[in-house]
Amino acid sequence: MAKVQESSIYEALSTVMEPDLKKDLVTLAMVEDIEIDSENNVSFSVVLTTPACPMKEQIKNACIEAIRQHVPEAAGVRVNMKSKVTSSCGHHHCDHDRPLKNVKNIIAVASGKGGVGKSTFAANLAVSLAKTGAKVGLLDADLYGPSIPTMFGLQDAKPEVTDKKIIPLEKFGVKLMSIGFLVDNETAVIWRGPMASSAIKQFINDVEWNELDYLIFDMPPGTGDIQITLAQTLPISGAVIVTTPQDVALADVSKAVSMFRRVNIPILGLLENMSYYELPDGTRDYIFGHHGGEIFAKAQGMAFLGSVPIQRNIREGGDEGVPYVIGHPDSPASKAINNAAMEVARRVSITNAGLDAEQ
Repeated sequence: MAKVQESSIYEALSTVMEPDLKKDLVTLAMVEDIEIDSENNVSFSVVLTTPACPMKEQIKNACIEAIRQHVPEAAGVRVNMKSKVTSSCGHHHCDHDRPLKNVKNIIAVASGKGGVGKSTFAANLAVSLAKTGAKVGLLDADLYGPSIPTMFGLQDAKPEVTDKKIIPLEKFGVKLMSIGFLVDNETAVIWRGPMASSAIKQFINDVEWNELDYLIFDMPPGTGDIQITLAQTLPISGAVIVTTPQDVALADVSKAVSMFRRVNIPILGLLENMSYYELPDGTRDYIFGHHGGEIFAKAQGMAFLGSVPIQRNIREGGDEGVPYVIGHPDSPASKAINNAAMEVARRVSITNAGLDAEQ
């Protein structure tokens, strides 16, 4: 029996294309740890650009088929799927002394107006990515209406300070920071723009985030001082826009889209929240309009990340401090959120590779 050669494995895998990056796995240096035992069983690792890769099984099956087709003497094939999240610094040309230098990717979750479920989605996006094995942080940048403490059940928690660094709280695998952890629940934050910008800079520079694959910023609504401060201070990997289907929300969303494009921040996609309400007989009531977000995304040349229905359990999960994807992991809404999270991670990887992430 002819011995399987390592070179034959590389040659076979050079026919397997990474669907998003448009190059083969060998050229992209995604193949590692090739082993061939005495009985010609072959094993190797494929290193993905994110643990949330939605095409993981497709790539794995393509590798197995390539070995079977091009290396017929292989008795068996075992593929170990690993991941190493890429960083946005490649396309931002970051310098070594930049803020948050241990954070690979910064994702802004934004909306044109309040009340569309932006913070709810930001919280569930963070948890969904963390569930895949990614290292995730969530920064509540909405200083005037912080909601992350409530959504994670940490209303009375206070972060520790060590060596003049604030240590973020952690729950459900996500590191968390919010002005709500530092002021009393009933205390209003009455700051002009410069004060708010200064507070955000402190969260960036004085919080010990350590190494993160993704740091998600839950942005305040609109296009004000905080948004401008973040755009000017940080190499933001991309923005996710959250809207509801009705025209008044979409009118404000167009302003947010315009702002991010003017400051050259890629738009990773648009999520339509509160898309419909499912009635007891299974029919859908499109309370706020039908497919407004999807139509808007297509008109703007943006990716559409999906539709999330309006459900009482989503609101209850936020009030009770248990993100919906944790409390109801098998529900249609959780599946929609998880799919959106995988698509966000996918589009970050595409952007990091220097390709166009917008549709």
